[in-house]
Amino acid sequence: MASSSATINAARKVFPGSFEAHHHWYPKALNATIHPMVNFFLNLEQNRIITRYCHLHPGVRPKDLEEILNYQPKYFLWAGADLINVTSIEGKRLMVVIENNSCPSGQKSMPLTDDHQERGAYRWLIERTFKPYIQRKRPTAHGALAVVYDKNPMENTGYAAVMADVFQEPVYLVEFYHDDPDPAVRFDNGQMLVRDEQGNWHPIRAAFRYVTQKPWNRLPVHTRTRIFNPVLACLAGGRNKMLAAKAYDSFNEELEDKGLRINTPYTIRDVRKEEIPGIVKSMGGQAVVKVPYSNAGQGVFTIVSKEELNAFMERQFDYDRFIVQSLIGNYNWSSTTTQGRLFHVGSIPSAAGHTYVCDLRLMVSATPGGIKPLSIYARRAEKPLPDHLPPGVNSWPMLGTNLSYKKSDGSWDTDTNRLLLMDRRDFNRLGIGLDDLIEAFIQTVLSMTAIDKMAQQLMTKDGKFRLKHFRQLNDDLSFIDELLL
Repeated sequence: MASSSATINAARKVFPGSFEAHHHWYPKALNATIHPMVNFFLNLEQNRIITRYCHLHPGVRPKDLEEILNYQPKYFLWAGADLINVTSIEGKRLMVVIENNSCPSGQKSMPLTDDHQERGAYRWLIERTFKPYIQRKRPTAHGALAVVYDKNPMENTGYAAVMADVFQEPVYLVEFYHDDPDPAVRFDNGQMLVRDEQGNWHPIRAAFRYVTQKPWNRLPVHTRTRIFNPVLACLAGGRNKMLAAKAYDSFNEELEDKGLRINTPYTIRDVRKEEIPGIVKSMGGQAVVKVPYSNAGQGVFTIVSKEELNAFMERQFDYDRFIVQSLIGNYNWSSTTTQGRLFHVGSIPSAAGHTYVCDLRLMVSATPGGIKPLSIYARRAEKPLPDHLPPGVNSWPMLGTNLSYKKSDGSWDTDTNRLLLMDRRDFNRLGIGLDDLIEAFIQTVLSMTAIDKMAQQLMTKDGKFRLKHFRQLNDDLSFIDELLL
């Protein structure tokens, strides 16, 4: 939410040499020592990942996996998947993709891989992915560089400082909120302009974007300014769970003869509100209902009882369509579907014997040498996972893992008490190993690729957005009305 501060509606310059590590990491992450296994994984060569994965999955041909890992996305170049470690009744372990984000956080939660590093994966992303992207050969706008954001100032100020160092020029840092009556960002004939503190407007040739709240109502699909990631990546699945689900299904069909698959909960798409009770009943009374266009844990409803279903049905929503997914809980109370029943592996039990739901955020980016991991962190639920559901229980505290929450003044904050680092202490609590990290990486790359392929389907050969085709895939009039085309 926009602040009333006199300087909030102006871009400020960030200069080379201004990066200070303590401003861009949580103190607990900056002072942590990375777990040796995680460090080993982050430095594992691609050919060794392929060899190991194919050894454990004999149906996957090395050349097919190599092609996947060397895929060069056109639109979705930087991604962060949220995954959960699950198992089936038969004991088959899987990493399941909950969603993939087009503006992922994670740098501030990642211990340095080397004590001599000062900029960590901030620099990796700018040097290996952002710089090659904005230097691709095509007519581009002239002007300065900018970081545009509506959340996460800790990381975005870090990106701006690293960009200034890498390009050896000042970078404009500017907040851009969906409800700002006088934003410091505008577009003129497809070129982004930002306003400085003196009221002067400056053209931007390329922008690093961390605009997460309905970015499509401020950022046009077609721009002369290079935007990283472009809003098309959001529409195709990076901020649109409806199209992400369709992208995953489409890509899974393509992968069927290669032994690879994006693992997701059982998903029913394009659901009208009045259809939800019947679908929840068909899943045994437990399900997850999602508003497809929300993020940061907003618009996700875990339903394990009639009371929670009734509370959901009484709410009013801005959109016409929903997604319903199988709920992954405890063995005794997970959704029952045609795909079977999955349940959380969860954390290693605490001293009190409590197991907590955990998820894993794995951030990756496309580089000239293939898609590579950048950072990893985990999150746990607020309350432990019970074997049996007590009457009238609120299921979100024991299933929801997102750390972001809105304060009373409308600004965002983070519950770092539930943050699990990839350090010597926290990593052991997750109960995962090297093969699980490799599996999570493969799942992240597959879901990222699926969304990028969907984005390409939404554009014509001459670079025009296929609105008619988009409406066929995502026929939600309330959502369509929000698009800035």
